[in-house]
Parts: sequence; structure tokens; C-alpha cells
Amino acid sequence: MKTELKQYTVKDVVDGFVYNELEGKGLFGLAGKLVVQPEYQRHYIYGDGKKDVAVIDSLLKGYPLGLIYFNVDGVNNRLEILDGQQRITSIGRFVTGKFAIKVDRKEQVFSSLSLDHQEKILESELLVYHCEGSETEIKEWFETVNIAGVPLNKQELLNAIYSGPFVTAAKAEYSNSTNANMQKWQSYVKGDPKRQEILEEALKWVGSSKGETIDAYLAQHRKDTDIKGLQAYFTSVIDWISSVFIRPPDKEMRGLEWGRLYETYNSSAYNAAQVDQAVDALRADEAVQSAKGIYEYVLGGQVDTKLLDVRVFDDKTKRVGYEKQTQAAKAKGVSNCPLCAQGTDSNSTRIYKLNEMDADHVTAWSKGGATDLKNLTMLCQTHNRSKGNR
Repeated sequence: MKTELKQYTVKDVVDGFVYNELEGKGLFGLAGKLVVQPEYQRHYIYGDGKKDVAVIDSLLKGYPLGLIYFNVDGVNNRLEILDGQQRITSIGRFVTGKFAIKVDRKEQVFSSLSLDHQEKILESELLVYHCEGSETEIKEWFETVNIAGVPLNKQELLNAIYSGPFVTAAKAEYSNSTNANMQKWQSYVKGDPKRQEILEEALKWVGSSKGETIDAYLAQHRKDTDIKGLQAYFTSVIDWISSVFIRPPDKEMRGLEWGRLYETYNSSAYNAAQVDQAVDALRADEAVQSAKGIYEYVLGGQVDTKLLDVRVFDDKTKRVGYEKQTQAAKAKGVSNCPLCAQGTDSNSTRIYKLNEMDADHVTAWSKGGATDLKNLTMLCQTHNRSKGNR
């Protein structure tokens, strides 16, 4: 890859700057010659009132912003930002009045700054490398980039590596925070659409359903001009969730492995009203420690109690139960493990130490048994670990 160092002023770069508020990205600069956010770039994420302001403060203080890299697109006679998109978009947004900074404790937009401050910003020099190389070279270089301490995440890198019509269409659907469906999606999917995290989950779901990684799925569909398969599968999962769990989404439902759960349980029939009653009962049960596990527990027929992290007997209850059970066993001349006491071997009269026994429910929790002293029995570890729910 060939590189050539150039110098631009801020005024040059923001000439003709266009920012799309709906899509949340910068479009053009350098009088239309510069593409600010090519399809392989991540979305603009500096608009938090901190990072964007810090960029402008740096210019006013005369601090260098670091090297910026443009890709030379000779075919289309244009330049594309490889590294520096966040900084240039922040500058362009400020100069075009999209946000304010504090100067001498007063909120100021660009047009309200003193003329000398405006000139200092516009005449600030930016060091820019022009890079020329094959698509593979450019993408490999981009994959190594860290921008101002905010590293590209995995999906942002994959979007760069597999850029093309499919990724462009997928980002328009799942990385657009103004999408009318986004609120519903984010009830079940955890992540920031601008950081490609909703798209990543959608791709993971559809890829996993075919036994493929996200990388493999993107490679296979890179040249596709539509995302119908991705949309259909993602919508099927979301619609399935909301048809089985008819309740307003609980916060614990966000971020569950819904793709895996859909593949495992979507062929099962559920009575939505009964599902809702079961969830209500479990959410109100003080013994259930993991609310996140409730939904898979119900889908699986309320069998795997490990999903719920059911509250165990505390040390005090176990000690009291052990003492009562041991005293009664000694009086009868039998083992303090009731199952051993029923046997005929030497363990039938063995008195176990507390640390050799486990606390167990007389009536299993899954069958309505409480986790209290009245429902406690102490069993030797061998017997307790060999039994299931009774």
C-alpha cells in the first residue's frame, strides 16, 4: 500500500460538509470530493457531548488531533476516510452548528464564537496520509485501526471486511436508531445499534440456525443486494418471543439467547396465558435467585431448576436441622442419614459429621416445597448426590 503525507486545513476538509441527522452520519467534505463515512466505516459515536466537545477544545488549544488517513479511490475520483471519521464528523458538525461547547463558561456554537476563535479552528492544520492499495490491503489496514481510544468492536470490523451491498442494507435496517421497530427489538436484544450490536445479534441468530459463524454468513451473502433472509429469520424470532410471552417485556428478558431458545423450542406448543401465570408465580417466588432463567425454565417444561439458582438452606438452618436430626438418630441408635438408616450395612448406624452431609428438601422446591427448617432433611453426601427431585 502506497502512502503520501498531505496537509489540509479544517476549512478545506469541512467545505461542503453534509451531516445526515436521520442516519447519524457525515456524508461529504472537501467540496464533495471526500466521502466521510464509506460503507465499511462504523457509525458516528462521538456525539455524546464529551468526545465531540473534546475534539473542538483540542483545536482551540492548538493540540494536534493525530494523523488522519484517506483512501484514494481512483476509479471514482474521490477520497474516503479510513481513519479519522469521528474527529472530522465532530468538527463538521460543530462548524455547521449541530452542537455547542463552553467557552469562558458560556455555551457557544460556532457562529457565536469570536472571529479569532472561528479562524483558529478553520485554519487548524490536519496531517493526512493518502493511501492507495488494493481492496484487500485497505481492508486489512482498516482492521488494525483504533480510533482515539475507542477500538472497533468485532462487528464493526466485520462490516469493514465484508463491506458491500449486503452490509450496507443490513446496517440501514439494524443500525438505524430511528427505526420504528427498534424499541420493540431492544426489549429482547441488548446493545447499541450505532455500535452494530443489534445487527451482530441478528446475524448471530440467522448464522447459528444454519450452523455458520457471522463471518461465514457475511462472506456467503456479501454480494447480495437484499437482506430478505436475515429479516425473515430475525422477525420470526421476535414474533415468536412476543407470542409465547404475551406480557410486557420484563427487563430480564433483554439479552437472553433468544436465537438458541427459538431453535430449541419454536416447534413446541404453548398456552400463552398459562406461560404468563407461570412466569408471574416464579417472579414472585423469593426462592428464585435468577430471574433471567425463568423464561428458559418455563419453555423447557419447568424441569431444570438449575436455571433458577433456587435459594439454598442457609448455614444456620442447616446447623439447627443437623443437631435435631442427629440427636433423634442417636436416641434410636440409627444413622443420622435417614436413607442410610433404612439399610442393613455398617452405615445404618453411622453418625455423620455436619460437613459430611448436605441439606435437602423433603418436598422438592419444584413441587412446592419451601426452603425452611420444616422442609429440611440432612442426607449423607452420597445419597443426596445420587437422588433427583422426589
